[in-house]
Amino acid sequence: MKYRFINDHRREFRIATMCRVLRVTRGGFYQWLHKPLSDRAIEDQRLLGVIRDAYAASSGVYGARRVFGDLREAGETCGKHRVAKIMRTHKIKAIRGYKAPRHIVGRPSIIAPNQLERQFTVDAPDRAWVTDITYLRTWQGWLYLAVVIDLYSRKVVGWSMKPTLARELALDALLMALTRRKPAQPVIVHSDQGSQYGSDDWQRFCRSHALQPSMSRRGNCWDNAVAESFFSSLKKERIRKRAYKTRELARADVFDYIEVFYNRTRRHSHLGGISPEAFERAAA
Repeated sequence: MKYRFINDHRREFRIATMCRVLRVTRGGFYQWLHKPLSDRAIEDQRLLGVIRDAYAASSGVYGARRVFGDLREAGETCGKHRVAKIMRTHKIKAIRGYKAPRHIVGRPSIIAPNQLERQFTVDAPDRAWVTDITYLRTWQGWLYLAVVIDLYSRKVVGWSMKPTLARELALDALLMALTRRKPAQPVIVHSDQGSQYGSDDWQRFCRSHALQPSMSRRGNCWDNAVAESFFSSLKKERIRKRAYKTRELARADVFDYIEVFYNRTRRHSHLGGISPEAFERAAA
């Protein structure tokens, strides 16, 4: 704290000089000197350090609710509103910056029906997956990312990154999901009406692996809202509107976000404030 620093160094430097450098008033310092901080204020200062650590560990993407979850998990007994107040006072807030997509009502697919019908909550793993593609900017050109997400735990179970929008981009992400999860029953795989998902290769691959294709209405982002939400989190929490210097740097950063942060650590509101992997472990 600034006043404590001034008091500890008052024999080395002039009080007026330290107050000017630290941008506090001498009157405020003398008031503090004659009326020390209350026990609650001292505890708030201690909590502030813990809060800053939790916020920094999330790379600045956690708001008060998720920071409070970290503190409770670490054994702190403070209340959620106290954490929120401390964060407001010290201007600690989650990074934002991407607007929600607009709601567009489009035509149903003639290739595959919408089997999901926005039923985004399922009661068992590997019953329904959603998949989608987004793009990342690099100085070398676009890098495209395809993901497959299990609706049960919101875990990214498959992903692929390539410099082009070839069909293999979507197929490799789905193949990773199959290899990792090895589902014992048919799985609904929901996508938009992109050309990769409407291709013969995609349809044949799904049929040969007991996967049931499902498609959103054309241009309707809400029919695939879980995948859209993941991409929104990725872009506002990690990418933050920057262009990577190389595609390899982009690959490494996205890998770290998916496999190290999102799946293992990031607190998910749909899962009661725990990570996808923690949710699956608890359910098992």
